[in-house]
Amino acid sequence: MHRPPTAESESAAGIAAARPALGPRFAAELPGARAAVLTRLWRALAHEPLPWIVRREPSGDGLTLRLADGRRLHGPRSDPYATADRVRTVDLDGTAYDDPARLTTALAVPHGEGLAAELADSTASLALSRADQEPGGESDAQEPDGREPDTQALDVREPDGRRAREWPAHDWEWEQRVVDGHPYHPNCRSRPGFSVAEQLAYGPEHRPPPVRLGLLPVPAGECLVSGGWPAGLRDGGRLMIPVHPWQAAHVLERSCAEGIAAHPLMSLRTLAVPGGPHVKTALSTRLTSSVRDISVGSVTASAALSAFGESLAERTDGLLHTTRSLGAVTANSPDLAAVLRESPAVYAGPGEHVVPVAALATTGLPSSPAWLAEFTRLALTVGLRLLEQGVALEAHGQNLLVVLSASGAPVRLVYRDLADIRVSPARLARHGVAVPELPARILTDDVPALRRKLFGSLVAGALAATVGGGEALGAALAAAVPGLPDTADLRALCEEPVPVKALTLMRLSPDGSGDRWARLPNPLAGHAF
Repeated sequence: MHRPPTAESESAAGIAAARPALGPRFAAELPGARAAVLTRLWRALAHEPLPWIVRREPSGDGLTLRLADGRRLHGPRSDPYATADRVRTVDLDGTAYDDPARLTTALAVPHGEGLAAELADSTASLALSRADQEPGGESDAQEPDGREPDTQALDVREPDGRRAREWPAHDWEWEQRVVDGHPYHPNCRSRPGFSVAEQLAYGPEHRPPPVRLGLLPVPAGECLVSGGWPAGLRDGGRLMIPVHPWQAAHVLERSCAEGIAAHPLMSLRTLAVPGGPHVKTALSTRLTSSVRDISVGSVTASAALSAFGESLAERTDGLLHTTRSLGAVTANSPDLAAVLRESPAVYAGPGEHVVPVAALATTGLPSSPAWLAEFTRLALTVGLRLLEQGVALEAHGQNLLVVLSASGAPVRLVYRDLADIRVSPARLARHGVAVPELPARILTDDVPALRRKLFGSLVAGALAATVGGGEALGAALAAAVPGLPDTADLRALCEEPVPVKALTLMRLSPDGSGDRWARLPNPLAGHAF
């Protein structure tokens, strides 16, 4: 088949210049990366309310989509909760496509040209990420001085009795294990504006040496500060704002004094200082769906949200912690701002690990149905309790972390980054809780909006990606639901279609604003509980 996208050849050239030894592995990973992105795209085509798809016709193991222009697109049945790379080709009016960018170009839908370019970038970047791993998924990382990374043993067994991989000792090492990015977004690894050398230097899955954040001095009178700002980041009457080196080179176009050494986390723009806080920096490029700068409004609200998060945790009987903001600053620009946040690792007791839910698949634990039921029950208990009281968390696999005991049992949750929660003043008042001063965009009493926020991120996101398929998700939910308080929200979760962000529709709607939603089949259908 013809391969028109240039992203793959450009990446190959970048690899030849930056790390030639990766070249053969990159080439070998390209077919799998195409399948991974095509699988995510086919999920969107099969389930999102795309206006140019007029009918979906299941037949046997296949699915045919009737397009508004009369063409037919055929592929396999789609499990919207599955994470395996199972779609190798789809057929558009007799022509087979194994490349998601080429398929999108052929569909010729409004705004498809831009999406095709993003998918080509996502495919090439994903192949690079996979190429830079040891065969079998083991990391070949080393510490900067050449030592192997610290690990801690945990006697967790794979189904065949083999012991699972050693577990990391540092919080950033968990995040380095998430190689494929977003489990459902076709732009799972899209990093526009990043060269191959920059991806290798700043992408957590490449396990780079610590990134040296720049420090840009700004007169204090020109800055907005929320909460405190540490003395170590002050220089007389100036505040030293941490700046990501990519941002300094490509957006600010200014040199910065070398400052904090830190390890990049899944969000790319947030980095972990060894023994210290997490530093969230502005990174003004579009990753998956959003531009990752830091708005002035989010800095303004940082301290209030942090205090509100602490009050949330107090209402969960110790089942949830929220990471505190230690200070936020902006030079009145979303391109020059930073937030300091405590590490989730501070909530680990002796022998415990704090693991991002997105990294759970690397622990070997989700292979046990009993463990999955226990984890699902914990997540639903916390999420539904807070929803009933008036707070909908955006509990996807990056924001939500789980505290595991020394034996691997899920015992508590940690939630980070409160910027996108939704809060119902009416529900808070019903429970005797005063409505805090929060940004207006966070406040809503719209029940469907509150449920979409939690169910779309937790059920169709974090839990679905952890179990890897609709059948297993239904079983985990069915085992967890008995014993949960009977609320209208729980009944909606059990009986109604599951809302999920229509990620591809959003990328094809550049003139619109806000989230778009799809409704997925309820995985509890057919379960008795």
